[in-house]
Amino acid sequence: MFIVKKNKNQIFSIPAAEIELRHLKHFNSELVLKIIKKLAQQELYPKALAIELGEHEQKVYYHIRNLEKAGIVVPTKTERIKGSQAKYYTLAKKGFFFRFGEFEQAPKLLKHKAELSFLSPFISNGQLNSIIITGSPEPHGPSKARSRDGYYGIDLALFLGTFLDFVPRLNVKLDTEATETDLKQNLILIGGPIVNKVTQQINPALPVFFERGETTAIRSKLTGNTYPEDEMGLIVKVNSPFNPSKSVLVVAGKRHAGTRAAIVGILKHFEDVAKGNKQNPQIMAKVVEGFDLDSDGIVDDVEFKE
Repeated sequence: MFIVKKNKNQIFSIPAAEIELRHLKHFNSELVLKIIKKLAQQELYPKALAIELGEHEQKVYYHIRNLEKAGIVVPTKTERIKGSQAKYYTLAKKGFFFRFGEFEQAPKLLKHKAELSFLSPFISNGQLNSIIITGSPEPHGPSKARSRDGYYGIDLALFLGTFLDFVPRLNVKLDTEATETDLKQNLILIGGPIVNKVTQQINPALPVFFERGETTAIRSKLTGNTYPEDEMGLIVKVNSPFNPSKSVLVVAGKRHAGTRAAIVGILKHFEDVAKGNKQNPQIMAKVVEGFDLDSDGIVDDVEFKE
């Protein structure tokens, strides 16, 4: 169990244990508080603890026994010192608390309000309020393409799951399975227009989109820049062209390496993703370039181009 504290958009935690109310009496001694503070710094045996605190050894023994029964301190080891067996103690946890009521279900903790805004309306009240559509692994579309992006979506789904309380229904479909009714929902699209026909339909409406020529490249309407590299990806959130009351999140790359780069960007740098485009922060459109930092042939980090 952990006690969590939020401070200046950062979340801090400390391992903690619950103390029964009947043990509250042990904390009414100033010596007990001194013992606890000392054992929080280092493990000690009672005689050494008494010497450091300048207290009678029997008093320290008495409080140590009570604290051990209460589960506040625990023995760590026994050593032979000057012909006697010395038992060392330390705190069972770094923090403790007393409870006067029952636990209640709490909402997921977000590090920044911008993150909550970016995930809305795809996640609402701890539930996934969207359909995830990934390209089919079977040959389909004019290019007879096979998608390799689907399994990258597992990492994205695991990330989204950290903000969910439960998942009551199936939420993932292949692009070849998506119906007109599905398209009128909030959508999370994985994969570019060659492998995902739903991305292909929405592509012209995106502020950062895939431009087809002799080769495919990512092009930004915001800066006019073109990004032809295979490791380039985009992360774009827009109003849905299928239903103005809904939204679409596109996580895609020129090739599967670019899609992986986009997902790595969300997993490792979500706070930056939620800040919007560098040219216009009001527009949720990021371009990322993937890098293989450990030289294993797999994209493992990214740089934001805009």
